[in-house]
Amino acid sequence: MTAYLRGFGSYLPARRAGNADLSARLGVSEDWIRDVSGIEERRYAGPEETVVSMAVAAGRDCLEKCRVGPADIGMVIVSSGSFERRFPGPAATVARELGLGAAAALDLPLASAGSLFGLAIAARMVEAHGCVLVIGSEKMSPVALSEPLDRGVAILFGDGAGAAVVSGTGPGARVVDALVQSDGAFAEDLRLGFEGALEMNGRSVIMQATRKIPRVIQDLLDRNQLPAAAVEVFLMHQANQNLIDRVARALNVAESRFYTNIRRYGNTSSASMLIAAEEWWAAAGGPSTGQSVCFAAFGAGFHWGALLAEG
Repeated sequence: MTAYLRGFGSYLPARRAGNADLSARLGVSEDWIRDVSGIEERRYAGPEETVVSMAVAAGRDCLEKCRVGPADIGMVIVSSGSFERRFPGPAATVARELGLGAAAALDLPLASAGSLFGLAIAARMVEAHGCVLVIGSEKMSPVALSEPLDRGVAILFGDGAGAAVVSGTGPGARVVDALVQSDGAFAEDLRLGFEGALEMNGRSVIMQATRKIPRVIQDLLDRNQLPAAAVEVFLMHQANQNLIDRVARALNVAESRFYTNIRRYGNTSSASMLIAAEEWWAAAGGPSTGQSVCFAAFGAGFHWGALLAEG
Protein backbone atom coordinates (compact mmCIF):
# COMPACT_ATOMS: atom_id res chain seq x y z
CA MET A 1 0.00 0.00 0.00
CA THR A 2 1.49 3.34 -1.11
CA ALA A 3 -0.76 6.23 -0.21
CA TYR A 4 -0.26 9.75 1.07
CA LEU A 5 -2.36 12.16 3.10
CA ARG A 6 -1.97 15.29 0.99
CA GLY A 7 -3.81 17.63 3.35
CA PHE A 8 -7.11 18.59 4.95
CA GLY A 9 -9.94 21.10 4.83
CA SER A 10 -12.95 21.98 6.94
CA TYR A 11 -16.14 23.95 7.25
CA LEU A 12 -17.80 25.15 10.45
CA PRO A 13 -21.12 27.02 10.69
CA ALA A 14 -21.00 30.58 12.01
CA ARG A 15 -23.47 30.19 14.88
CA ARG A 16 -21.88 29.51 18.26
CA ALA A 17 -23.89 27.89 21.07
CA GLY A 18 -22.20 28.17 24.44
CA ASN A 19 -22.97 26.20 27.57
CA ALA A 20 -25.06 29.13 28.83
CA ASP A 21 -27.42 28.54 25.90
CA LEU A 22 -28.11 25.01 27.12
CA SER A 23 -27.75 25.05 30.91
CA ALA A 24 -31.08 26.61 31.84
CA ARG A 25 -32.98 24.61 29.26
CA LEU A 26 -31.48 21.35 30.55
CA GLY A 27 -31.55 22.24 34.26
CA VAL A 28 -27.79 21.85 34.69
CA SER A 29 -24.92 24.26 35.33
CA GLU A 30 -22.43 25.47 32.76
CA ASP A 31 -19.66 23.99 34.92
CA TRP A 32 -21.34 20.58 34.90
CA ILE A 33 -21.45 20.54 31.09
CA ARG A 34 -17.77 21.45 30.89
CA ASP A 35 -16.76 18.93 33.57
CA VAL A 36 -18.51 15.92 32.02
CA SER A 37 -17.64 16.67 28.39
CA GLY A 38 -14.84 19.23 28.13
CA ILE A 39 -17.11 21.30 25.84
CA GLU A 40 -17.61 25.05 26.23
CA GLU A 41 -19.32 25.80 22.93
CA ARG A 42 -20.37 24.11 19.72
CA ARG A 43 -21.40 25.26 16.22
CA TYR A 44 -24.97 24.94 14.97
CA ALA A 45 -25.82 24.96 11.27
CA GLY A 46 -28.49 27.31 10.00
CA PRO A 47 -31.76 26.10 8.44
CA GLU A 48 -30.30 26.52 4.95
CA GLU A 49 -27.16 24.52 5.74
CA THR A 50 -27.26 20.79 5.06
CA VAL A 51 -24.99 17.77 5.20
CA VAL A 52 -24.35 18.26 1.49
CA SER A 53 -23.69 22.00 1.59
CA MET A 54 -21.23 21.65 4.48
CA ALA A 55 -19.52 18.69 2.79
CA VAL A 56 -19.12 20.71 -0.42
CA ALA A 57 -17.65 23.67 1.51
CA ALA A 58 -15.16 21.43 3.32
CA GLY A 59 -14.29 19.64 0.08
CA ARG A 60 -13.58 22.90 -1.74
CA ASP A 61 -11.45 24.11 1.15
CA CYS A 62 -9.49 20.87 1.09
CA LEU A 63 -8.92 20.86 -2.67
CA GLU A 64 -7.72 24.47 -2.57
CA LYS A 65 -5.33 23.84 0.32
CA CYS A 66 -3.97 20.67 -1.30
CA ARG A 67 -3.71 22.38 -4.70
CA VAL A 68 -5.64 19.54 -6.28
CA GLY A 69 -8.18 20.20 -9.02
CA PRO A 70 -11.57 18.52 -9.37
CA ALA A 71 -10.34 16.71 -12.49
CA ASP A 72 -7.66 15.01 -10.38
CA ILE A 73 -10.20 13.35 -8.07
CA GLY A 74 -11.14 9.83 -9.13
CA MET A 75 -13.28 8.97 -6.11
CA VAL A 76 -15.11 10.75 -3.32
CA ILE A 77 -16.08 9.06 -0.04
CA VAL A 78 -18.63 10.88 2.14
CA SER A 79 -19.32 9.77 5.68
CA SER A 80 -22.43 10.96 7.51
CA GLY A 81 -24.63 9.49 10.20
CA SER A 82 -27.09 12.40 10.03
CA PHE A 83 -28.00 12.63 6.34
CA GLU A 84 -31.58 13.73 5.78
CA ARG A 85 -32.87 10.85 3.61
CA ARG A 86 -32.49 7.13 3.02
CA PHE A 87 -31.12 7.20 -0.56
CA PRO A 88 -29.35 8.32 -2.56
CA GLY A 89 -26.79 9.31 0.03
CA PRO A 90 -24.90 12.60 -0.07
CA ALA A 91 -21.81 11.43 -1.98
CA ALA A 92 -23.22 11.65 -5.51
CA THR A 93 -24.63 15.14 -4.95
CA VAL A 94 -21.41 16.31 -3.33
CA ALA A 95 -19.46 15.00 -6.33
CA ARG A 96 -21.74 16.91 -8.70
CA GLU A 97 -21.50 20.15 -6.70
CA LEU A 98 -17.71 19.89 -6.62
CA GLY A 99 -17.53 19.29 -10.37
CA LEU A 100 -15.96 15.84 -10.05
CA GLY A 101 -17.53 14.53 -13.25
CA ALA A 102 -17.99 10.75 -13.25
CA ALA A 103 -15.75 10.13 -10.24
CA ALA A 104 -16.97 7.19 -8.18
CA ALA A 105 -19.01 8.39 -5.19
CA LEU A 106 -19.25 6.19 -2.10
CA ASP A 107 -21.42 6.77 0.99
CA LEU A 108 -20.38 5.62 4.46
CA PRO A 109 -23.31 5.98 6.87
CA LEU A 110 -20.99 5.51 9.86
CA ALA A 111 -21.38 7.91 12.76
CA SER A 112 -18.15 9.06 14.43
CA ALA A 113 -15.81 6.42 12.97
CA GLY A 114 -16.79 7.05 9.33
CA SER A 115 -13.92 9.31 8.32
CA LEU A 116 -11.35 6.95 9.85
CA PHE A 117 -12.84 4.09 7.83
CA GLY A 118 -12.94 6.44 4.83
CA LEU A 119 -9.21 7.18 5.08
CA ALA A 120 -8.42 3.47 5.42
CA ILE A 121 -10.52 2.64 2.36
CA ALA A 122 -9.09 5.54 0.36
CA ALA A 123 -5.54 4.36 1.04
CA ARG A 124 -6.46 1.07 -0.67
CA MET A 125 -8.32 2.72 -3.56
CA VAL A 126 -5.71 5.21 -4.78
CA GLU A 127 -4.12 2.62 -7.06
CA ALA A 128 -7.35 2.33 -9.01
CA HIS A 129 -8.75 5.86 -8.67
CA GLY A 130 -5.78 8.18 -8.21
CA CYS A 131 -6.67 10.95 -5.75
CA VAL A 132 -9.51 10.15 -3.35
CA LEU A 133 -11.40 12.89 -1.51
CA VAL A 134 -12.68 11.80 1.92
CA ILE A 135 -15.33 13.95 3.61
CA GLY A 136 -17.13 13.68 6.95
CA SER A 137 -20.18 15.95 7.26
CA GLU A 138 -22.70 16.04 10.07
CA LYS A 139 -25.71 18.14 11.05
CA MET A 140 -26.24 16.78 14.55
CA SER A 141 -27.89 19.77 16.23
CA PRO A 142 -31.47 18.83 15.19
CA VAL A 143 -30.82 15.38 16.67
CA ALA A 144 -29.26 16.69 19.86
CA LEU A 145 -32.03 19.24 20.46
CA SER A 146 -35.02 17.06 19.57
CA GLU A 147 -37.69 16.64 22.22
CA PRO A 148 -37.74 15.09 24.74
CA LEU A 149 -34.30 16.51 25.53
CA ASP A 150 -31.70 14.14 26.92
CA ARG A 151 -29.07 16.21 28.71
CA GLY A 152 -26.43 13.52 28.08
CA VAL A 153 -27.00 13.95 24.33
CA ALA A 154 -27.93 17.62 24.04
CA ILE A 155 -24.69 18.92 25.52
CA LEU A 156 -22.42 16.93 23.21
CA PHE A 157 -23.13 17.52 19.57
CA GLY A 158 -22.35 20.24 17.08
CA ASP A 159 -22.31 20.58 13.30
CA GLY A 160 -19.53 20.80 10.73
CA ALA A 161 -17.56 19.05 8.01
CA GLY A 162 -13.97 17.98 7.45
CA ALA A 163 -12.15 16.65 4.38
CA ALA A 164 -8.90 15.02 3.32
CA VAL A 165 -7.19 14.20 0.04
CA VAL A 166 -5.50 10.80 -0.20
CA SER A 167 -3.30 10.08 -3.23
CA GLY A 168 -0.87 7.50 -4.51
CA THR A 169 1.99 10.00 -4.64
CA GLY A 170 3.29 12.75 -2.37
CA PRO A 171 3.80 15.32 -1.10
CA GLY A 172 2.22 14.63 2.26
CA ALA A 173 2.35 12.06 5.01
CA ARG A 174 2.74 8.45 3.88
CA VAL A 175 0.06 6.08 5.15
CA VAL A 176 2.02 3.35 6.93
CA ASP A 177 -0.80 1.07 8.06
CA ALA A 178 -4.43 1.02 9.17
CA LEU A 179 -6.50 -1.27 11.37
CA VAL A 180 -10.31 -1.12 11.45
CA GLN A 181 -12.67 -3.33 13.43
CA SER A 182 -16.38 -3.75 14.23
CA ASP A 183 -18.64 -5.53 16.72
CA GLY A 184 -22.38 -5.64 16.04
CA ALA A 185 -23.09 -7.05 19.50
CA PHE A 186 -23.38 -3.45 20.69
CA ALA A 187 -25.47 -2.09 17.81
CA GLU A 188 -28.41 -1.23 20.09
CA ASP A 189 -26.27 0.78 22.51
CA LEU A 190 -25.87 3.77 20.18
CA ARG A 191 -28.44 4.23 17.44
CA LEU A 192 -30.47 6.81 15.55
CA GLY A 193 -33.55 5.97 13.53
CA PHE A 194 -35.16 8.14 10.86
CA GLU A 195 -37.73 9.11 13.47
CA GLY A 196 -37.30 9.69 17.17
CA ALA A 197 -34.37 10.68 19.33
CA LEU A 198 -30.84 9.35 19.45
CA GLU A 199 -30.67 6.40 21.83
CA MET A 200 -27.41 5.97 23.73
CA ASN A 201 -26.33 3.66 26.52
CA GLY A 202 -23.69 6.06 27.75
CA ARG A 203 -22.11 3.63 30.18
CA SER A 204 -21.64 0.98 27.49
CA VAL A 205 -20.28 3.48 24.95
CA ILE A 206 -17.69 4.91 27.34
CA MET A 207 -16.67 1.49 28.66
CA GLN A 208 -16.22 -0.05 25.21
CA ALA A 209 -14.50 3.02 23.75
CA THR A 210 -12.11 3.21 26.71
CA ARG A 211 -11.14 -0.41 26.10
CA LYS A 212 -11.15 -0.61 22.32
CA ILE A 213 -9.43 2.61 21.26
CA PRO A 214 -6.19 2.10 23.23
CA ARG A 215 -6.11 -1.56 22.23
CA VAL A 216 -6.47 -0.92 18.49
CA ILE A 217 -3.88 1.87 18.63
CA GLN A 218 -1.46 -0.36 20.53
CA ASP A 219 -2.04 -3.29 18.17
CA LEU A 220 -1.38 -1.05 15.17
CA LEU A 221 1.78 0.42 16.70
CA ASP A 222 3.05 -3.01 17.80
CA ARG A 223 2.77 -4.52 14.35
CA ASN A 224 4.75 -1.55 13.03
CA GLN A 225 7.30 -1.76 15.84
CA LEU A 226 6.66 1.79 16.99
CA PRO A 227 6.28 2.74 20.68
CA ALA A 228 3.40 5.04 21.56
CA ALA A 229 5.85 7.54 23.03
CA ALA A 230 7.40 7.97 19.57
CA VAL A 231 4.17 9.24 17.99
CA GLU A 232 4.30 12.99 17.48
CA VAL A 233 0.55 13.58 17.70
CA PHE A 234 -2.65 11.57 18.09
CA LEU A 235 -5.62 12.91 16.11
CA MET A 236 -8.77 11.31 17.51
CA HIS A 237 -12.49 11.61 16.96
CA GLN A 238 -13.49 14.40 19.33
CA ALA A 239 -16.14 12.55 21.31
CA ASN A 240 -15.50 13.66 24.87
CA GLN A 241 -12.45 15.25 26.47
CA ASN A 242 -12.53 12.83 29.40
CA LEU A 243 -12.44 9.87 26.98
CA ILE A 244 -9.48 11.33 25.10
CA ASP A 245 -7.63 11.80 28.39
CA ARG A 246 -8.37 8.18 29.38
CA VAL A 247 -6.92 6.92 26.11
CA ALA A 248 -3.76 8.95 26.69
CA ARG A 249 -3.36 7.48 30.16
CA ALA A 250 -3.99 3.93 28.91
CA LEU A 251 -1.19 4.35 26.38
CA ASN A 252 1.05 6.06 28.95
CA VAL A 253 1.39 9.06 26.67
CA ALA A 254 1.26 12.71 27.73
CA GLU A 255 -2.20 14.19 27.23
CA SER A 256 -0.56 17.06 25.34
CA ARG A 257 0.24 14.63 22.50
CA PHE A 258 -3.51 14.30 21.83
CA TYR A 259 -4.69 17.27 19.80
CA THR A 260 -8.14 18.41 20.94
CA ASN A 261 -10.58 21.07 19.83
CA ILE A 262 -13.75 19.66 21.40
CA ARG A 263 -13.88 22.64 23.77
CA ARG A 264 -14.77 24.90 20.81
CA TYR A 265 -16.76 22.64 18.51
CA GLY A 266 -18.30 19.84 20.54
CA ASN A 267 -18.71 16.37 19.07
CA THR A 268 -19.25 16.66 15.31
CA SER A 269 -19.43 12.89 14.84
CA SER A 270 -17.67 11.67 11.69
CA ALA A 271 -16.50 15.20 10.83
CA SER A 272 -14.58 15.76 14.06
CA MET A 273 -11.36 13.85 13.40
CA LEU A 274 -10.84 15.56 10.04
CA ILE A 275 -11.61 19.01 11.48
CA ALA A 276 -9.04 18.38 14.22
CA ALA A 277 -6.53 17.14 11.63
CA GLU A 278 -7.02 20.25 9.49
CA GLU A 279 -6.39 22.54 12.46
CA TRP A 280 -3.30 20.67 13.62
CA TRP A 281 -1.97 20.37 10.05
CA ALA A 282 -2.39 24.10 9.46
CA ALA A 283 -0.67 25.01 12.73
CA ALA A 284 2.18 22.48 12.50
CA GLY A 285 2.61 22.37 8.74
CA GLY A 286 1.97 18.63 8.83
CA PRO A 287 4.42 16.09 10.24
CA SER A 288 8.12 16.69 9.72
CA THR A 289 10.25 14.05 8.02
CA GLY A 290 10.26 10.93 10.17
CA GLN A 291 7.47 12.11 12.47
CA SER A 292 4.56 9.74 13.03
CA VAL A 293 0.90 10.71 13.33
CA CYS A 294 -1.80 8.35 14.63
CA PHE A 295 -5.49 8.79 13.81
CA ALA A 296 -8.16 6.96 15.82
CA ALA A 297 -11.94 6.85 16.10
CA PHE A 298 -14.79 4.92 17.71
CA GLY A 299 -18.47 5.09 16.89
CA ALA A 300 -21.89 3.51 16.59
CA GLY A 301 -21.96 -0.03 15.33
CA PHE A 302 -19.66 -0.38 17.19
CA HIS A 303 -16.96 0.51 14.63
CA TRP A 304 -13.45 1.62 15.58
CA GLY A 305 -9.94 1.78 14.23
CA ALA A 306 -6.61 3.54 13.91
CA LEU A 307 -4.37 4.71 11.08
CA LEU A 308 -0.65 5.46 11.19
CA ALA A 309 1.03 7.99 8.90
CA GLU A 310 4.59 9.26 8.67
CA GLY A 311 6.11 12.48 7.39
